[in-house]
Amino acid sequence: MYKLTVLSCFLMALFSCNEKKDMENNRVSVINYKGKDMHTFSNSEEAKIKHLNWEAFVDFENKIINAIAQFDIEKYPNAEKIILDTKGLDIEKVWSNDQVSIDYELKSKDDLLGTALLIPINKSTHTISIAYKTKPNAEALQWLNPNQTSGNQPFLFSQSQAILCRSWIPIQDSPGIRFTFNAKVEVPKGFLALMSASNPQEVDTTGVYEFQMEQPIPAYLMSLAVGDLQYQKTGKNTGFYAEPATIDKANQDLKDLQSFLETAENLYGKYRWEQFDVLVLPPSFPFGGMENPRLTFATPTILAGDKSLVSLIAHELAHSWSGNLVTNATWNDFWLNEGFTVYFEYRIMEAMYGRDYSEMLASISYKELKEEVKELIDEGNEKDTQLKLNLEGRNPDVGMTAIAYDKGYFFLRRLEELVGREKFDIFLNQYFGEFAFQSINTEKFLYYLEQNLFGKNDIKMPEDLLQNWVYESGIPQDIPAPNSQRFLAVNNAIQNWLSTENIDTLQTSKWSTHEFLHFFHQLPDSITYLQVQELDQKFNFTNSGNAEILSEWFLLAIKADYRPAFGKMEEFLINTGRKKFLMPIYTKLYKSDNYRALALRIYRKARENYHFVSYNSLDKLLNYSIN
Repeated sequence: MYKLTVLSCFLMALFSCNEKKDMENNRVSVINYKGKDMHTFSNSEEAKIKHLNWEAFVDFENKIINAIAQFDIEKYPNAEKIILDTKGLDIEKVWSNDQVSIDYELKSKDDLLGTALLIPINKSTHTISIAYKTKPNAEALQWLNPNQTSGNQPFLFSQSQAILCRSWIPIQDSPGIRFTFNAKVEVPKGFLALMSASNPQEVDTTGVYEFQMEQPIPAYLMSLAVGDLQYQKTGKNTGFYAEPATIDKANQDLKDLQSFLETAENLYGKYRWEQFDVLVLPPSFPFGGMENPRLTFATPTILAGDKSLVSLIAHELAHSWSGNLVTNATWNDFWLNEGFTVYFEYRIMEAMYGRDYSEMLASISYKELKEEVKELIDEGNEKDTQLKLNLEGRNPDVGMTAIAYDKGYFFLRRLEELVGREKFDIFLNQYFGEFAFQSINTEKFLYYLEQNLFGKNDIKMPEDLLQNWVYESGIPQDIPAPNSQRFLAVNNAIQNWLSTENIDTLQTSKWSTHEFLHFFHQLPDSITYLQVQELDQKFNFTNSGNAEILSEWFLLAIKADYRPAFGKMEEFLINTGRKKFLMPIYTKLYKSDNYRALALRIYRKARENYHFVSYNSLDKLLNYSIN
């Protein structure tokens, strides 16, 4: 039986080893590993939060939240302080369980991390309370004006990942610190309020809502949404919320939520969060989805009308196990969330739609991984192509790339190949069960992997497997190769069209969105204006209602100088806030001498529709300043 030398640091509770160790025939570097999360000021080793009682008033007129955050805390007997993360909050008062005001201290401001809130405690301190207000420009909160929603009503939503929760709640903002919470939130009458907790399904005429989350979660999964919303039930414990004008359209794509949930449970065990609901947000939401427990946030760009983009829902559902249930301890370990989730997502899609479908998704992942690795290396950021990152002094968003998602996925797929799917599934079920509601770092996972996948099954681990995949840059030579027959058929269709110059040879009636995306990706650099025009005349891509197809089509239009698509492109950029679409299109425009001015002109009009997560990146890309 193949054995790794057991690292003594793995046996310590904090896994604080930070030097290079040798594993027998399998060198694994843990240089740069630190036990403490470098993206929080909190002193969880001395005192940490265990439960949050949050009372808040949502003020749309002034675009602020007035709130009191009361924490039950856990501390060592001689603890003298507890430290919370804040960013841009107006702290009004702090007191302890005995109602006595505390002379708290706000430390100096850090542009990335915000400001540490130091609160003195003693042996008798069991709770601390903070009265505060958010700022109108709080990074986690987006206040939408009525004209930015389909129902012409104001709207509020939060985005706490990665370290933005501190901008709307003073908290220990680390994925390694978990807490339960309950909340009481007052909003304008007629509006529905929702959180990552037990949620109402109808509007309360008083405008006051109460919430409870009994399972411990990290701060980045705290969420709040307030707006004109309705609920549609899709199964015994699934459903979705949307603006009234979007309900029917959403139902076409989301009516199978219960089947998704049951498929996931059949693979990796019981769903541990009781209810799985999806909130379809207005278009400014910066991500495809956000896996807030019990209330997944989703972009309306997944509503294609034919369920072709619902793999995103499978991804967010998978997070209920990988990420929400078992969480990366620090943002350096982000691949533990996303690599597992992509693997699980593709397994759900395979179970529901077949292996030929999931292999299309895997092929897209392979393409995006190669592109990401090349881009990072070209930019001089080769070390950021490692699974285990070192993000000290940098925004955790830097690590939210195809490396965590797709390289992480292919590492797990490689493990499946080595031991067989049956044994790998048993291992994953055990992993999710044993580490449920806990946070874990890369080193602890690798040790657990060696002991419980290879060791338990008496299977020899290939030499340098962990080193090459986790701690080395680039793409390992033993990466599994996806085999998509449907994409091969698309390749043949392209060759037939270009060789015969007869566009009617393109028979696309049975193509999925993924096949159309592959079609765009495989078109040669020599594609001409006339050929692009011919494609538009046959397929009407410029007026497509599918955001994924539109995004790729606009990139092709820019490349071919196909200006008939530019009006729709401008409309798309103004009314879509999803960062995945915005960055490539603006990049393509801005890097062109012909279109740089156009990019800036559109951005000036569109910027107010974007969330901080999107405009923060776009400001840098476009060298844009609002001053």
